[in-house]
Amino acid sequence: MTVSRGLEGVVANSTRLSDVIGDKGQLIYCGYDINELAGKVSYKEVVYLLWHRKLPNRKELDTFVRELRGERQLPEPVIDFLKSAPRDAEPMDVMRTAISMLGLYDPDMGKEATPEINRHRAVSITAKIGVIAAYFHRARNGKSLPPVRDDLTEAEHFLYLMCGEPQSKEASDTLDIAFILHADHGMNASTFSARVTISTLSDFYSAITAAIGTLKGPLHGGANEGVIHMLEEIGSVDKVDAYIEKALAEKKKIMGIGHRVYKTLDPRAPHLRAMAIKLSEKLGDPKWIKMSERIAQLMKEKKNLNANVDFYSATVYYSLGIPTDLFTPIFAIARCSGWCAQVLEQLEDNRLYRPLSEYVGEPIGKKVVPIDERP
Repeated sequence: MTVSRGLEGVVANSTRLSDVIGDKGQLIYCGYDINELAGKVSYKEVVYLLWHRKLPNRKELDTFVRELRGERQLPEPVIDFLKSAPRDAEPMDVMRTAISMLGLYDPDMGKEATPEINRHRAVSITAKIGVIAAYFHRARNGKSLPPVRDDLTEAEHFLYLMCGEPQSKEASDTLDIAFILHADHGMNASTFSARVTISTLSDFYSAITAAIGTLKGPLHGGANEGVIHMLEEIGSVDKVDAYIEKALAEKKKIMGIGHRVYKTLDPRAPHLRAMAIKLSEKLGDPKWIKMSERIAQLMKEKKNLNANVDFYSATVYYSLGIPTDLFTPIFAIARCSGWCAQVLEQLEDNRLYRPLSEYVGEPIGKKVVPIDERP
């Protein structure tokens, strides 16, 4: 028996959705290179692509958009929960709980989960997850919850709900591209969690809840928060070199640098880098991007490691005025469309995940000693 720690190199299933070609630094969605999609299509088109494996025509997109925007309203008990949740709760914990709660108010929960019902659940969850994140942020700050709207894109709607008023086109366009770059990414840990959960024929809400819980970890989606914390700890460009030197000497992980799969540049990073530079220049505070650029340069020189998607997304979100603890929820908002696509695909030809494990404990043959005679 060969053990692959972390399942590295193990092919768990086949998929038609996305592929990460690590040695070439490529990310593919349904046959499209990510560089072909980012900046050329909208996030809603990418969601349609992942769910239908084709880009929509105008009529298909219009129908899909109406369907998606028509599902944004949260059940009142979920809104009450968001208002009553502890203000110091982690947003990812609140998101995970609220998504799970949605299942309690699904009128089809007692019925057989047909493909049509599951697709409707995918639409509903994808439409509501951004509302959940924005509403909790407003509620924890004692602010009113703006009514949902059906005339805004996903990025526009999230920023509107978070800020209480529509934001600039530049901000929403930037977030829309970030959503595209994060929508799906092969068999990552949270996607694997979603597919494992749904393979038991549990339910859609449980699968997405499991994915959110997995994404929360600092070795997965939580890495982008770690980047900003690192930059804040460093403080200024002139302190970067000493910080990196000390961190490497202590074998400390540099957040946002390197990737488990990509052996060359993460193809999503250049898009976010360009946006980070543009936003930093526009906002007149180039410190963050300058620090980031110096860290990336040093890590390439010293360790031959490249910056990944988390490294520059942190600066992009920070420049947009988004609170640090909402970085990972934004990742979840974008990745939710991919999780839903993966869950739907798993159900098309489902087989329960049941891997083996290597037992390394004591050999069989031990005898039970009466409790009063045990040392």
